[in-house]
Amino acid sequence: MCVDEALEGLVRSNGGLALLRGHRVVLLSNLESIKGKVALLSGGGSGHEPAHAGYIGVGMLSGAVAGAVFASPPPGSVLAAILTLWKGGASGVLLIVKNYTGDRLNFGIAVEQARTQGVHVDMVIVADDCAFAQPSKAGRRGLCGTVFIHKIAGALAEKGCPLDEIVARMNEATKNIGTLGVSLSPCSVPGCLPSFQLPPGEMELGLGIHGESGIKRSKVASADEVVKTIISHMTDSSNKSHLSLKSGDKVVLCVNNLGALSCLEIAVVSKVAVHCLEERGVLVVRVMSGSFMTSLEMAGMSLSLMKVDEEMLRLIFTWMRLQSFVYSQKESSLSSVIRLVLESVCKILLQHQEELNALDRAAGDGDCGSTHALVANAIQEWLHTSRIPGNFGQLLAELALLVQQSMGGTSGALYCLFLSAAAPHLKQNCDGAAWAKALHAGTEAMKRYGGAEPGDRTMLDALCPAVEELMKLSTAVPPDGHIAILQSAVEKADLGAEATRNLTARAGRASYVASEHLTQPDPGAVAVAAILKAILNALKA
Repeated sequence: MCVDEALEGLVRSNGGLALLRGHRVVLLSNLESIKGKVALLSGGGSGHEPAHAGYIGVGMLSGAVAGAVFASPPPGSVLAAILTLWKGGASGVLLIVKNYTGDRLNFGIAVEQARTQGVHVDMVIVADDCAFAQPSKAGRRGLCGTVFIHKIAGALAEKGCPLDEIVARMNEATKNIGTLGVSLSPCSVPGCLPSFQLPPGEMELGLGIHGESGIKRSKVASADEVVKTIISHMTDSSNKSHLSLKSGDKVVLCVNNLGALSCLEIAVVSKVAVHCLEERGVLVVRVMSGSFMTSLEMAGMSLSLMKVDEEMLRLIFTWMRLQSFVYSQKESSLSSVIRLVLESVCKILLQHQEELNALDRAAGDGDCGSTHALVANAIQEWLHTSRIPGNFGQLLAELALLVQQSMGGTSGALYCLFLSAAAPHLKQNCDGAAWAKALHAGTEAMKRYGGAEPGDRTMLDALCPAVEELMKLSTAVPPDGHIAILQSAVEKADLGAEATRNLTARAGRASYVASEHLTQPDPGAVAVAAILKAILNALKA
């Protein structure tokens, strides 16, 4: 019963999700996004939230099938999910399954039944557990490293890669993932006794996410000692389940809260884990820290490592649309990207303050740089004191209000119009097509209320050609296609801004100044070009 209530709560909290009637299945509410692409389906027993429904979104899972707490879902529900995605227009369906016998059997049954109905479907098994030196015939268990596979497979599917290619690449990727956990307490399935007994002052190494006891018990030790023990065991070549790791290797580190540790404790573990790996000469290129695959209320954590090259790193952390989930760590992963972009924009505006003022003096007041600096400072303050929304529509609406309150002048009004008009198009959807509509709406609002057109020597001379290029986002394949379009848009904005030095001012304060005095580029156009360049640089970094 608690599983059904939890799934309903998740769906009611997120407009982009929907329940499949009669089943414990959560899907994208709008299946248009998967048409012609491979759909990704995962799942398993409940009690591991946010896994797996918390990872549904364009560029990640298309759906998740939930069983009872710590119990594999029935094959009928898995099949219903497969058929719904297939009938929704998917070119194929990939099942991502953790290596547990029940999951392998029930998802496998559904795969075979779906194939008899003509569905192009396949399954990838994730087995990343590094606990057992001599694994049994059942093999290594599937643990938090599964989240890496969700992300990489999702990026490949979003790029339009075929099912067979994604399967082959995921089977290779799983070989480069290892996970090991430690716990200070067991967990309890609702209505049942704890899964095992752990005396006070002891900890369990190598436990499973269903409350299975681990491989070794010892006295509770410091974070430094515990992390060193975990990484040593994970990389010990005498351990047949080990992850081969040598100096110079690049890894992504996932520090996973198994349920009941505090954010403070997880942050300490993250710091220690990074230092421990760096002491071994391993380059930690990214760190994910939070609750990714839990075990109810277990007081413990796991470390997952994935060896990566540059291409794999791009697939894991590509610029992409994310659903706004009820789980805070998914929102924060998007928010961190937004933060980097806004910080980059603020930095560039403050650096260009005097240059913009100098360009603006020809038109009279010489305050273009100062007004842009005002809003840059306001945004920086906002970043320090406010929570960044996990929804782009809400973000633009809040930025519009911030610009209105802090910037003033004609530029402030125009930026506010742009953001206000663009925001509604990104509240429910923020893929390439939605961004194209939003940018077009923003530009049209500026022209409609401001009275200027391209060629009038205003910021529109940089913005309009850039937005015209960005309209291609509606058909481009992310992430590489989106970045290439943004790069081209920045170049067009630069050219447009530079071209304003040869234009006659027909709008704004500069229109009252004799043309022979306007020999430099328009400051508003230069500012727009600088903002777009800052966005590009942040996303590329």
